[in-house]
Amino acid sequence: MAKAPAKTEPSQALDQGLAVGVARLTPEKIESTIRTVLKSETGARLSTYVETCIHCGLCAEACHYYLSHDNDPHYAPVGKVKQTLWEMIKQKGRVTPEFIEKAAIIAHTECNLCKRCAQYCPFGIDIAYLMLVVRRIIHKLGCTPLYIQDTAHSHSVTMNQMWVKGDEWPDTLQWQEEEAQAEFEDLRIPLDVEGAEIMYSVIAPEPKFQAQLIYQAAAIFHAAGVSWTMPSELGWDNSDMAMFTGDNEIMGRIKRAHYDAAIRLKVKRIVMGECGHAFRSVYDVGNRWLGWEMPPIPIVHAIDFYYELLKEGRIKITKKYPTPITLHDPCNVVRGGGLHEKARYVAHTLCESVVEMTPNREHNYCCAAGGGAINCGPPYKQTRISGNRIKAEQLFAAKTRGAQVLIAPCHNCHSGLHDIVHHYGVGLDIKFFGDLIYELMEKPA
Repeated sequence: MAKAPAKTEPSQALDQGLAVGVARLTPEKIESTIRTVLKSETGARLSTYVETCIHCGLCAEACHYYLSHDNDPHYAPVGKVKQTLWEMIKQKGRVTPEFIEKAAIIAHTECNLCKRCAQYCPFGIDIAYLMLVVRRIIHKLGCTPLYIQDTAHSHSVTMNQMWVKGDEWPDTLQWQEEEAQAEFEDLRIPLDVEGAEIMYSVIAPEPKFQAQLIYQAAAIFHAAGVSWTMPSELGWDNSDMAMFTGDNEIMGRIKRAHYDAAIRLKVKRIVMGECGHAFRSVYDVGNRWLGWEMPPIPIVHAIDFYYELLKEGRIKITKKYPTPITLHDPCNVVRGGGLHEKARYVAHTLCESVVEMTPNREHNYCCAAGGGAINCGPPYKQTRISGNRIKAEQLFAAKTRGAQVLIAPCHNCHSGLHDIVHHYGVGLDIKFFGDLIYELMEKPA
């Protein structure tokens, strides 16, 4: 039998959901589940990666956990795979419940699936995919960390990640419309308008905690004269924590609802708010699980849409933002979507001074909140923060060169960077692109 992976904090007192799941495991269930997933849900991709990897360790320098823990090899991407999936394969599924517990913590809280390591691997091995296979096995065994599993349950019951009930969603939109009409008398947040140019979708934390972002988006669309709508029922939430728990079945359900809402409204395309993981889910993962190589309706991230509005002059900027900013490149829209240059066009159009981080663009360090890590909750908060000391150092360097505001066009990045900025005392304000556009744009009289 394989030994449990070395290091990482014990979870029994910290994560009761994981503890209860592990306590229910039997050797037979573990072996059967691992073998079933490896045999029926993986194929040439996994075999190629496992057979190609030469354990060279070149991926290590790409990982913020490795760099932030003084080059501890346990945190190297290849080390994390060796402690989890490779051992499952080597032992043919005959591993202990204690092993599964440690593997769950490694896969969920010590890897953000940021794919930076894939750029440094000489063979292009996608370790994020390997970690997702581990998470899939953990999910099938019922050992997913409690907090993120609760979020997946919310998706299953309410089709959004924040337990927003049916009537709360349109009520929130009406509230924000009324607030905005004090500033723009004829502004509307149109619901269920068939044939609109775009359907605008957001993640559930916006109506739950950040409704002002919906206000700002409505103001931007109003000023630009955009033909837009939002669904009043299921499909408005584009977020997807089930993608990160390995619950592909729920992921498929919520992506289907999202696409169905857009198809029902006969819109030309979907524009998403400033979120990275939702973009990855809608554009690259959920559609493939449903059997579509590409989404059935074009998907546009907010960065792409803001670039379009500014480039075409549909939004006029009254003045440039005077405070020097630095720009964070979210993993899922830069490494995963190639929007780094468009993000810089938006930044330079809006701001007088843009201080680049080093490294930047597709080589930028992850925020440590993505990949579902922040959704694993308080038991692992310090794991995230200590695992991204390298990001704090990068932010300090940008601040030393004059940056005072940090632009992060992604919700998870906002949350993760907020923790890093406050824990390490970096002292940068964090904003979305939408915050700046709303502040700087020429508003209708």
